[in-house]
Amino acid sequence: MLSSLLFVGRKTKEFVETIKQPKIVRKAPDIDSQMLSINEYSRPALELKKVNGIVIHYTANPGTSAQQNHDYFEGLAQSQITKASSHYIIGLDGEIIQCIPDDEQAYASNNRNKDTLAIECCHFDDTGEFYMQTYQSLVHLTAYLMGKYDLDEDSVLRHYDITGKDCPRYYVAHPEEWDKFKEDLKAYIDTYGTRE
Repeated sequence: MLSSLLFVGRKTKEFVETIKQPKIVRKAPDIDSQMLSINEYSRPALELKKVNGIVIHYTANPGTSAQQNHDYFEGLAQSQITKASSHYIIGLDGEIIQCIPDDEQAYASNNRNKDTLAIECCHFDDTGEFYMQTYQSLVHLTAYLMGKYDLDEDSVLRHYDITGKDCPRYYVAHPEEWDKFKEDLKAYIDTYGTRE
């Protein structure tokens, strides 16, 4: 009898510990890996030791595709006009291109390059608002990366939050939409996330 009670007690404790664990999204979105060439203008190959946050950006060039933005970053090795890049770019149709491995720094988020991942989002006009396909991929990718690196929604930032830059423009102009994005992240994780 005592051994049965101990067994039930152990199982109850395991169950309680399981439901205390946060849910995480384990299924990655479709990602097209197109790593930039190593160069000092867009892929410096500097180590990113620990991911402490995810920074959301907008491309600031309306109507361009993820591929065009990737190719712009790649071309900086030759043009040398600036230093810029991003780990991920999400296109107008929701396609995702990865440009830099997660364990390397991108030239995207100023003094937070050393400990954050950057996601650039394409947009259709000067408002900076994202198409629904772009938005859906942003929610999925961000939720997946949060789980992969044990981050909460407070670790998801706008470029604006770091430097005051008007980026991503739509979420700077409409902070209530940024709050909605955070709520959508939580809802996505609750719906599609699992516990160990």
